[in-house]
Amino acid sequence: MEENEIRSKLRKFICTEIMNDAEYPLKYDEPLITSGLIDSFSLAQVGVFVEIEFQIYIPDPELTVDNMNTIDAMAARIKEKMG
Repeated sequence: MEENEIRSKLRKFICTEIMNDAEYPLKYDEPLITSGLIDSFSLAQVGVFVEIEFQIYIPDPELTVDNMNTIDAMAARIKEKMG
């Protein structure tokens, strides 16, 4: 799976399921956690989504601001885990 497809799926999930605003113009490099768009509980939801959608597990200690603050960062981490 290409990183663009991963980004697109993440963006759709975050906007529709977490932010409840499918039309929000979320950019791939826009800070999610440090800007307050999502909180740590929402980050856990993203972790569950990633596990189901991409069939990979990201351990809780890796669900950090440094690793998961933008869709770009999330997609890179997912791509890395996919091999």
